[in-house]
Amino acid sequence: MTFPLLLALIGGLAVALGLVSRPLRDVPLTEPLLALLLGALVGPGVLGWVSLEPAVGEEALRISAELAVAMAVMSVALRFSPGEMRSRLGALTVLLLVGMAAMALLSSVAAGAILGLATPAAVLLGVIVTPTDPVLAANVVEGEPAERQLPQRVRLLLSVESGANDGLAAPMVMLAGAGSGALVAGVGQAAASLVVSAAVGVAAGWIAGRGLLWSERHRDLEESAFLALTLALTLAVLGAATLAGGVGVLAVFVAGLVYSAQVDRSDRREEWQVQEAINRYMVLPVFVLLGVTAPWEAWAELGWAGLGFVAAVLALRRLPVLLALTRVLGVRVSEAAFMGWFGPVGAAALLYLAEQRDLGQVDDTVWAAGTLLVAISTVVFGLTAAPGRRLLARR
Repeated sequence: MTFPLLLALIGGLAVALGLVSRPLRDVPLTEPLLALLLGALVGPGVLGWVSLEPAVGEEALRISAELAVAMAVMSVALRFSPGEMRSRLGALTVLLLVGMAAMALLSSVAAGAILGLATPAAVLLGVIVTPTDPVLAANVVEGEPAERQLPQRVRLLLSVESGANDGLAAPMVMLAGAGSGALVAGVGQAAASLVVSAAVGVAAGWIAGRGLLWSERHRDLEESAFLALTLALTLAVLGAATLAGGVGVLAVFVAGLVYSAQVDRSDRREEWQVQEAINRYMVLPVFVLLGVTAPWEAWAELGWAGLGFVAAVLALRRLPVLLALTRVLGVRVSEAAFMGWFGPVGAAALLYLAEQRDLGQVDDTVWAAGTLLVAISTVVFGLTAAPGRRLLARR
């Protein structure tokens, strides 16, 4: 009865949130936060209605997180035109290369110094929590309030960074998981995965884009099929890239960019709106499952060190890096501070945690610290998203 009950709870929550979707954007509550609270409420820690074996729960969490992140990065690729992205290419390059490296270093230092992890485990955890989550970030940059309150450059930088660095983090996670003993093999594997991901993404995006243009020219495409096209493309690329040994979410993002470059603005906007609608509800299973499978005892065993690690990552992982890059990114100090705070840790970190857990690279302490960070990040950013947007708009 566990999975039917989960389906009923998730579906009921989706219906309720859909009915109040507009006002929900203006209050300090987000869909992921409410889903997390629901999962914690019905899970073993409170009501005990739903209970999953650890291995089953972790696998379900991995699959749901991968799907949610893939949908989110496709939405990012469709949200802005290629011209808009090219106008900020230099800033995005710095943010993805220099910014990611600095964030991974700061997070790794916090993991080693506060949690007392050995260097390999600290580096792995630091890399896993580095990428900005596109699922949680969407609650900050999407919707009418965000379009009204946030400058376009802030929405673009946060969105594209969150879409790109989730895929780019995968090779970093591979290297960190390989350790110093297998560094050469790890570098080769990471490079190969990047090449495969890019090749699959470019090929699939080009074929889908040219196919859409051909079908529209011959009037062979129905409206209902058109609106589901990017959803189908996301699933196809995710599976193909994984089978080929690439990084699924990175290939999806590349495919979305290549596809977006070929279709006209009205087509891209219609598909993005459908993709955004899907994203708002694809995220619910991830955070309901996180609430249900929350390792309460392991969190308690971390004690103050666990809370200290979370506080250090939330305060130091992004904020000082973005403030230092203010001029390079071409934003105001207040905008850099906003982007430095609103870079949540979420579904992408859960995906990499679960993958490395399955490979035996993540022990109970790293799992507990990583999931605790995601849970608190979801609560903190859920409560501050709407007030933060309003504050930046006033400034």
